Amino acid sequence: MPVLRPRVQLGFTKCGLGKSNNMSRLRRMPRQSPQPDRAAAPARTGQPGPLNRRSYAHYCGAARALDAVGDRWSLLIVRELLAGPRRYTDLHADLPGVSTDVLASRLKDLEREGIATRRRLPPPASAAVYELTGRGRGLLPVLEALYAWGAADLAERRPTDAVRAHWFALPLRRRLAESGGTGVAEVHLDEGVFHLYIGEPAVSGRVYGDGAAPDGPDVRLWLDAGTCAAVAAGELAVGDAVREGRARVEGEGAFAEALCSGNEPAGSR
Repeated sequence: MPVLRPRVQLGFTKCGLGKSNNMSRLRRMPRQSPQPDRAAAPARTGQPGPLNRRSYAHYCGAARALDAVGDRWSLLIVRELLAGPRRYTDLHADLPGVSTDVLASRLKDLEREGIATRRRLPPPASAAVYELTGRGRGLLPVLEALYAWGAADLAERRPTDAVRAHWFALPLRRRLAESGGTGVAEVHLDEGVFHLYIGEPAVSGRVYGDGAAPDGPDVRLWLDAGTCAAVAAGELAVGDAVREGRARVEGEGAFAEALCSGNEPAGSR
């Protein structure tokens, strides 16, 4: 007698390779997208921000500040803009390691937050520049505090570390201000020259600038990067550096006298 075999449903349709009912149900299940760790940020001044802009959504001033400038490179862009209006190409040159896409994105974020603005210079320059608003210039004490907090981690310069002379400007400006003098100081390092406005900022709101002082300085200061870092960190007074032959001050008047008369580290006062 022939052997009777049970019929097995393979799930194929008459059209060929159809899918079984179970597989169809799986295909119809909605996909779950991962939830972001931060909620979408409310836009400032009623203007919609980018869809991927996120906020900590904490009712806290520190969290709100980090919403605005907590992204990588944002505060370093502010550091550069404290020197006054800068062209995009100049910003890119003085921010080694940042890509053009990231720099453009961060500048747009700073504009949206009301921290920086973009404008075009009149002829013959006719170049677009970025500059800080009053809100952006309010970040000066934040950067000064970060410099002071991070100074202990500088130690010896690593072979991979980039350096620009004007990166010493903000901490050095703070220490020179503690000497009691006011005016314009022009600082000469092996890495380059920059100038500082001690006391009141320049009319443009700048607190420092790259290169020589445009209208001439009240004081010129020569020193190497190591000595500059020690003075900026409050480990060495300018007057002591001069007496030890590690620095030279040139100038007349109260500002030069104030710098040369110091005999203790500025950070110990």
